[in-house]
Amino acid sequence: MQAIRHYLLAMQFFTRIPITGRLADWVGYSPAMLRASSAHFPGVGWIVAAVAAAAYAALALLLAPSPWAVAVAAVGSTVATVLLTGGFHEDGLADVADGLGGSAQRERALDIMKDSRIGAYGAMALVLALAAKLALLALLGAHGLATALAALTGAHVLSRLWPLAIVRSLPHVGDTARSKSKPLADQISGRALSAAVLWCFVPLALVGWAQTALFLVAGMAASALAAWRMQRLFARRLGGFTGDCLGAAQQVGEIAFYLGAALTLK
Repeated sequence: MQAIRHYLLAMQFFTRIPITGRLADWVGYSPAMLRASSAHFPGVGWIVAAVAAAAYAALALLLAPSPWAVAVAAVGSTVATVLLTGGFHEDGLADVADGLGGSAQRERALDIMKDSRIGAYGAMALVLALAAKLALLALLGAHGLATALAALTGAHVLSRLWPLAIVRSLPHVGDTARSKSKPLADQISGRALSAAVLWCFVPLALVGWAQTALFLVAGMAASALAAWRMQRLFARRLGGFTGDCLGAAQQVGEIAFYLGAALTLK
């Protein structure tokens, strides 16, 4: 029962799915519980992937056989995920781009990242990230509906594992007094990280079964490489991570999965 409460807390934190009333009272909240809920972050990816895949499949099937069906489906799927998550991770990507692009000095970069306004670097990062996501999802869909749905499943689940690896490997350098990621500042346990890995097993196995081993391995490798590069960037420029860094890592890892998988298609 405690695991279910932690999962629902993770869902409440990372999506707009309402956890209210008696259910919210039963779930409860504490910094320790939020820290424990990190084990279920990839499990939240199951819900996001299901919504994204449903939106993509519905639009692709309703608009077939139009050649524009996959493009519209890519847009609809992306809109659905943004509505579900509230653009939580996209906001982190924009803030990181503004901070690291706006100043070479660590303290100044951290100050910029705290600013809720989006600057030129953040706007460019959002536009390019969304363009890459839409183009890759349309390309994957052009090779078959099952191909796009498999990529959505793998990307949304696996990309939510990488922020936990960053938390595990780097110190928190944000303003812990105001940061939403404050409960993660004390690191996460190896047990929680292992549980998060287990959440990824079934979806990734389904992706490998539905497509090819090469499709899966290429997507995973590209996503892991992108997340590792983000981790090294945060370590070099900031000396650690902030909550925005975790959102940026998720976005980059998701897009990289699509790219790696797409590179295996002919």
